[in-house]
Amino acid sequence: MAAQSAHAEVAHHDDHPRGWRRWVFSTNHKDIGTMYLIFAMVGGVVGGVLSMGMRAELMYPGMQIFGDPEVFNVFVTAHGLIMVFFMVMPSTMGGFGNWMVPLMIGAPDMAFPRMNNISFWLLPASFSLLIISLFMPGPPGGHGVGGGWTIYAPLSTSGTPGPAMDFAILSLHLAGASSILGAINFITTIFNMRAPGMTLHKMPLFVWSVLVTGFLLLLSLPVLAGAITMLLTDRNFGTAFFDSAHGGDPLLWQHLFWFFGHPEVYILILPGFGIVSQIVSTFSKKPIFGYLGMAYAMVAIGVIGFVVWAHHMYAAGISVNTQAYFVFATMVIAVPTGIKIFSWIATMWGGSLSLRAPMLWALGFIFLFTIGGVTGVVLANAGVDRSFHDTYYVVAHFHYVLSLGAVFSIFGAWYYWFPKMYGYMYSEATAKLHFWLMFVGANLTFFPQHFLGLAGMPRRYADYPDAFAGWNFVSSVGSYIAFAGFLVFLFGIAQAFARKIKAPANPWGVGATTLEWMLPSPPPFHSYETLPRIK
Repeated sequence: MAAQSAHAEVAHHDDHPRGWRRWVFSTNHKDIGTMYLIFAMVGGVVGGVLSMGMRAELMYPGMQIFGDPEVFNVFVTAHGLIMVFFMVMPSTMGGFGNWMVPLMIGAPDMAFPRMNNISFWLLPASFSLLIISLFMPGPPGGHGVGGGWTIYAPLSTSGTPGPAMDFAILSLHLAGASSILGAINFITTIFNMRAPGMTLHKMPLFVWSVLVTGFLLLLSLPVLAGAITMLLTDRNFGTAFFDSAHGGDPLLWQHLFWFFGHPEVYILILPGFGIVSQIVSTFSKKPIFGYLGMAYAMVAIGVIGFVVWAHHMYAAGISVNTQAYFVFATMVIAVPTGIKIFSWIATMWGGSLSLRAPMLWALGFIFLFTIGGVTGVVLANAGVDRSFHDTYYVVAHFHYVLSLGAVFSIFGAWYYWFPKMYGYMYSEATAKLHFWLMFVGANLTFFPQHFLGLAGMPRRYADYPDAFAGWNFVSSVGSYIAFAGFLVFLFGIAQAFARKIKAPANPWGVGATTLEWMLPSPPPFHSYETLPRIK
């Protein structure tokens, strides 16, 4: 009898581990999602501080804080890699994907809970390697990797001796392995673990977005893994994949990198599309307009995203006919994107709008992503792109899609799901202050960069002629305002957990009808404990 009760106690203990074991050995999708979100915040702080360093340097002409321009390039590279791999991806897929997908499809957990655990724990190791690379010997007389996030050969082979680049390559290998495992987990969960009655055509759009993103990760990341492995052997084992002196081709690196890199930008933004669809529907008190069109628009974006990679390479000497194809294919991808924009507007049209904090972020997303999309269509033209290639116009374009697109959707999701995830209400005033500081700051930062690019200011330069001084000053001031907004965000989190105002079961009132609102706030340790039975 005593043995039985001891056994029962052990089983109970395994079910709900306490203290550090609950987190380190976690197989619970909610705890893992929370760890991803905390990790993404750390990545966001580090990446944000690096960007502040860049904007401080560029505030005035001349060298302000970096004695060596190569250090500026190291900042640029680390900022790009950290924001992509250690901020946006861990928060959208790792954080909100883990938290919400099982709840939305009525699954007890993810399909492979222990694989979920290692998907997370590969990331801190990967991040550590990237941070270490900043302090390793790199270019002659310098430290770190200064090749930009695209790490083009031959700059990343013979141009960067020393171990810094090798640390960065290993870091990307681990981050890629983490994402591939996560993608397998999401795809399996969504296909095999939906509740009875939850057909593919009834899934919330956020689940659709995670499913499509899972396939993009699964198909694009092995290409990056192959490319960086070839880079590693070029650097250390005497191969010559990217060395033209020995029969290799540096353009091969660009093709391999962008075959991963273009789907990657959709990996960053697609979960944001799903999040915005959920928020707009809830705060318009209407089902999303054109649900099936919205779902298959994401599928179309995923498919076309794989066949437009060389629009990053118009200046690299590809034939006119090839350029014509890539111009056409890139234009085509604007069609499903437009379907999504107009469907969000149609959802709000005639709806009973409620401008709470999550809705503000979603509206900000739609407005800013549209601007980023329009400048993308401009850059799709090969003739125009050759003039704008590697200028600040390109920087402005992709930051409108990412810094003002993906990031705004992440903050929208945070405020939308926070009461459900943690059981507390945040201060609406703090959330709105955060929004307006970020909205004004990010626009002030990146809109003037279009003008700088049109005037011909190149990217990744630590210094510039006096002619570019005015807009650079405005851009730097904007970045400080946006960073102040991020500090307000951190304050808002602390405030919510300090005040401990209990969230109601459905904090947004009528209209929030997807599965996650049917559960109490916060939901139980296991998703299936109080799930309504779907007949």
